[in-house]
Amino acid sequence: MKHVKLYTKILFLALLTVLTGCAVTPYDYSALREAKPRSVVVIPPTNSTVEVNAPYIYMSTISQPLAEKGYYVFPVAVVERFMQENGLPTPAEMNAVPLEKIREHIGADAVLYINIEDWGQKYYITSSESVVKVSLKMVDANNGNILWKSQPHAVQPSSNGGGGLIGAIAGAIATQIAGSITDQTPEVSRIANKNAFDDQYRGLLNGPYIKPEKLVTSN
Repeated sequence: MKHVKLYTKILFLALLTVLTGCAVTPYDYSALREAKPRSVVVIPPTNSTVEVNAPYIYMSTISQPLAEKGYYVFPVAVVERFMQENGLPTPAEMNAVPLEKIREHIGADAVLYINIEDWGQKYYITSSESVVKVSLKMVDANNGNILWKSQPHAVQPSSNGGGGLIGAIAGAIATQIAGSITDQTPEVSRIANKNAFDDQYRGLLNGPYIKPEKLVTSN
């Protein structure tokens, strides 16, 4: 009987450890709540991948979710052109601009920095997938405090086409051919952004311009 009680206690402690380890720690929003940014400027992304078009594609997907969260987003194309015309031709140079210069010349409350970590079509023997992974860091333009960080990540697998191994190989080949014609990364980027921005525990808090209908389903 003692052995049964001991076994039950060990099992309970093991289960408690697993459940505790799986718990999600809510993000600390104290800096974001204190700063109360109203406007955000998105700096063109740095790129840690070999996909040269990744920054441009991702930039086309970031303004809408930011705006839908209730922030004014400076037009990304205008900001990029303004920086280029002022002697900053590359994203690396743009990301190195001091915050006081951004605040002085653009007037944003917050700055969003982006790095592309993984991107594009991945082909395997019997399958393929579209992958997008980026890191986001929003900082206070006044003092450099980190207001929010996230790593949006999404994977869209291909269909194996059915029919066992032969069908899987055929499906992978068909997907590879289609992938050379249709790029899936814009849609995968939107999925990644939605997952990150709307996460219940670690998403971006609503800004001051959030639409009333969004308050019903948002944090």
